[in-house]
Amino acid sequence: MTPPLLSLRGLSKSYGQIRANQGIDLDVAERSIHAILGENGAGKSTLMKLIYGVETPDEGTVTWQGAPIRLTSPAEARRQGIGMVFQHFSLFETLTVVENIALVVPGKKRELIERVRTLGRDFGLEVDPLADVHALSVGERQRVEIIRCLMTDPKLIILDEPTSVLPPQSVEKLFETLKRLREGGVSILFISHKLEEIRAICDRATILRAGRVTGHVDPREHDAHDLARMMIGRDMPEITPAAPVETGEKRLELIGLDHRPDDPFAVALKRVTLEVKAGEILGIAGISGNGQAELSAIISGETRLGREARDRIFMMGQDVGRLDAAARRRLGFAFVPEDRLGRGAVPELSLVLNGLLTAHPLGLLKQGLIDRAGAKAFAETCIRDFDVRTPGPEAEAGALSGGNLQKFIVGREIMLAPKLLFVAQPTWGVDIGAATAIRQRLIALRNAGMAILVVSEEIEELFEICDRIQVLHAGELSPSLVTRETRVEEIGRYMIGAQPAGHGTATSPAEVSA
Repeated sequence: MTPPLLSLRGLSKSYGQIRANQGIDLDVAERSIHAILGENGAGKSTLMKLIYGVETPDEGTVTWQGAPIRLTSPAEARRQGIGMVFQHFSLFETLTVVENIALVVPGKKRELIERVRTLGRDFGLEVDPLADVHALSVGERQRVEIIRCLMTDPKLIILDEPTSVLPPQSVEKLFETLKRLREGGVSILFISHKLEEIRAICDRATILRAGRVTGHVDPREHDAHDLARMMIGRDMPEITPAAPVETGEKRLELIGLDHRPDDPFAVALKRVTLEVKAGEILGIAGISGNGQAELSAIISGETRLGREARDRIFMMGQDVGRLDAAARRRLGFAFVPEDRLGRGAVPELSLVLNGLLTAHPLGLLKQGLIDRAGAKAFAETCIRDFDVRTPGPEAEAGALSGGNLQKFIVGREIMLAPKLLFVAQPTWGVDIGAATAIRQRLIALRNAGMAILVVSEEIEELFEICDRIQVLHAGELSPSLVTRETRVEEIGRYMIGAQPAGHGTATSPAEVSA
């Protein structure tokens, strides 16, 4: 039999007392698309870092094309024929496509341009090599990342959550590309929390749980429910969207807001109008980079506007256009930012202190001094109630996996019992079990009368939990669409600009309410 392209035996990696990977055995065949499945904290990211040379194993062996190998850096991995496309792109926006590629791939500019065009034609990854990256859509940027990886002549490509930033139409094109790469002799390690995608594209899957391999399966022979149970070791609860209820007072309203940021590469917002009432969830769909960051900063108060914001932004009935983030929180506003590290949490601080960042008004400060017992109890409750996998409340935020840190931040904000909750990318990088729990919690809060605004690139998520959806494209919001009366394809057309913002089933939130 043909030996595996990549073979791992007994691979282990520890960080202090935490054993991230324990005795991992894995074979990746030639010309295969191999999935790595597991909950947050199962060890997927650590394993990919070991394969790509970012980390070195404490124990175990790596065999590449039948010969033992020691990978000491990503550069060494690339020389051997291993490439990786990360979930968060690593492109310089002020450079052109070919200039970004030249940072990794040697060669004259004219030769690189021709290779970009040839690979684009061969694998359906067409992109203008002379275009500035900041002018590209997210799907085009992903093509650049894949082309750059292909130009290192890889035999194995690691793809980390490759569809998390793509609309449905682009996912199909990506899958066609991956199949063509497989036919061309390239193997792919595919990481995704979307189990139906795993079943559609992968011919083998390895399941990790608590740093150990618990099984190898053909995902095409199992449904998504079976795969989820293998991942988390228990049956998945079903999400049951609540029936529509009579909504209450307006908790958030934006009225024809225009904003042109100082940053020349930021997206200008044009005539943005939306409202969220008590007892409903409004979802904002859209491809990343169409104004989500700018809209989030304005609503959260991180971007303070001048006179143009007067009578344009209201929270709990008050004009908040010129109020800062702290003042808005005092009105009953809570916010989960998209950026977990840096905006949602301070990596070097413990979970106890990260809890204090927004929860200090809950009596955790007494006469200017921290109530350490109360702060610790708050963090412990959040860890317990939201199933945060961590050694304890004193663990540094930066030591948690991305999904577990997300659960802590979402839990921290929910525990504030706000009147208005704004959550950006609530389940980004979160495994299916935790994502289900977060979505169920949001629905329960909505049923209890909370007003919730959700920005998400997961269309399925928005259809599961939202009463209404609006799409943000090029800084403009679509009409408000009643979720139960809308099809995924309609949302997809708005996402790529195929349906102008001025056309839809409703022209304002008021019409939907009526």
